[in-house]
Amino acid sequence: MRLVWGGAANPADNAAIAHFVASHITGCDRGFENFTTLGLVDQDQLVAGVVFHNYAPEAGVIELSSASTCKRWLTRPMLKGMFGYPFDQIGCQIVVLRVSERNAVMIEIAERFGFKAYRIPRLRGRDEAEILFTLTDDDWRAHPVNRR
Repeated sequence: MRLVWGGAANPADNAAIAHFVASHITGCDRGFENFTTLGLVDQDQLVAGVVFHNYAPEAGVIELSSASTCKRWLTRPMLKGMFGYPFDQIGCQIVVLRVSERNAVMIEIAERFGFKAYRIPRLRGRDEAEILFTLTDDDWRAHPVNRR
């Protein structure tokens, strides 16, 4: 598997990765604006993607949205790219992840990586809460994946 960066230098891949992610997130029909992406390709097939969006440089905050069709997508290189970009390359101090309360798999992943959870009733509609997960640069750097 190999990583592929989108962004301004690679607009075709940037758009393709963002479309892949949006198409796998219920309610994300409008897609994203002003984003950079990271994809994971397995045998020339895009199997996972991360979209970095809603960047607020003055606050050092960025939102991540991700999707995958492969259970093996959270490799060390993918994690280093996923969190290295916001924390090391553009100087964010916190990342935000928005997850439906019904997405048990993503909730478990976020908790495993040390995100703090804040459940907001009705944020995804009248009958569905959304969980805002946050991860600070300090918490990420203390995570076991960074101890090598």
